[in-house]
Amino acid sequence: MNDGLIPNRYAKALYKLSIERGDTSQVYDEMKRLEVAYSCEGELKKAVNNPFLPTGDKLKLMCAVSGAKIDGTSAKFMELVIKNNRIDFMRAIALAFMKQYRELNGIAKVEVVTAAKLGDDEINAIVDVVKSHLDNKTIELSQSVNPDLIGGFMVSVDSRVLDASVKSQLEKLRLKLLS
Repeated sequence: MNDGLIPNRYAKALYKLSIERGDTSQVYDEMKRLEVAYSCEGELKKAVNNPFLPTGDKLKLMCAVSGAKIDGTSAKFMELVIKNNRIDFMRAIALAFMKQYRELNGIAKVEVVTAAKLGDDEINAIVDVVKSHLDNKTIELSQSVNPDLIGGFMVSVDSRVLDASVKSQLEKLRLKLLS
């Protein structure tokens, strides 16, 4: 079965439900926390996929890592996902929901990766250049440091990447010299 089909359908259903309940931005924040928990804690997926862990405990665990209230939209949705034996798709559902939310609300996900920590002035300069190309979209900025870049930076906007790192320049030079 297509892994993209199930998460997208569930994400669409969650989006519609959150609109009906009027807490779309809260559900978005909870899905972001859930995705971060999945990416940072490898044992989370093992725990929620454990067939010996009772459904109620799985729901409590998912609510705890996402910050969802037990009677909220996200919790009710996660309960449905667990009941339908689709918990192994939960991270993909969260990612699909976040993507859909950003698209429908005019938000661009911008990630800046630098070789060393930048000051606020440098980050603001990069953000200003990115904003000038995004037609009034709101920017959701995340930044990280990767010393392997040697110098420079990488900016990714949604699925597009601008690589201005020394590492990539050296790699291009190496390939040019080899050919």
